[in-house]
Amino acid sequence: MEYVIYCDESVSSGKYYTDFFGGVLVRNQDFDNIREAVDEKKQELNLRGEIKWVKVTENYLDKYKQMMNLFFSFIKGGQLKVRIMFRETSQVPSNLSPEQVHNKYSLLYYQFVKNAFGLIYHDGPDDAPVYLRLYFDEIPYPLDQRAAFKSHILSLQRHSRFRKAHLKIRPDDIVEINSEKHSIQQCMDIVLGSMSFMLNRKNEVVPEGSAERGRRTIAKEKLFNHILQLIRESDDILLFDISKTTPIVISQDYWTMPYRHWKFMTSEFRTER
Repeated sequence: MEYVIYCDESVSSGKYYTDFFGGVLVRNQDFDNIREAVDEKKQELNLRGEIKWVKVTENYLDKYKQMMNLFFSFIKGGQLKVRIMFRETSQVPSNLSPEQVHNKYSLLYYQFVKNAFGLIYHDGPDDAPVYLRLYFDEIPYPLDQRAAFKSHILSLQRHSRFRKAHLKIRPDDIVEINSEKHSIQQCMDIVLGSMSFMLNRKNEVVPEGSAERGRRTIAKEKLFNHILQLIRESDDILLFDISKTTPIVISQDYWTMPYRHWKFMTSEFRTER
């Protein structure tokens, strides 16, 4: 059994919410079928090259809605799981060492991979190894630090709860990818971008010298609202709150829920307004 997890991050200094991390998980046996379906849909819609949140415009709004319809059909069907993690900007971590501040990206990614998907509750075989293939988009570290980052992520498999759940990570399965070649990653980027956009109230921005919002801003708001409706349908949560951690009933929900948000909070922080 293998799970592929695409990981990406966005907005490290948002006005209201910051340090956005996103991931989409797919079982190895479903991977090729989903990838081919997404690639075919892109071709059908004549979406050449990479699709991503920053490219959303009024002219492409309907096409991006169709891409999200397909993406969320796999989420609702249980073939994909999506997780979004972020912090509230006003909650500033305290008592961090200079080394922790310097390695913030690595430390947050470690927490995201370790906890966001509820991997320790996976439904794979009880005693057979379950391998994780982790695909990261453009690790923002100098070359000499990337090996340390990968070693840090690799160390997850030594965690007691990972060992108990038979979760394993092979060194060659921590990979830095070119997102232009991975359409599943691209769809997740759109969801991640939409959450950062709305949580940081960028839908309210009016260009300087204008009396009203720009067309691209309005198109992005419409796409976000479409995505929000798809989330509610996939999770059957009519009052889904994008600014809060998605509630659970039992621990297995961390794994079984198709879509979840996690507002990450450090154990110690100071509030700045």
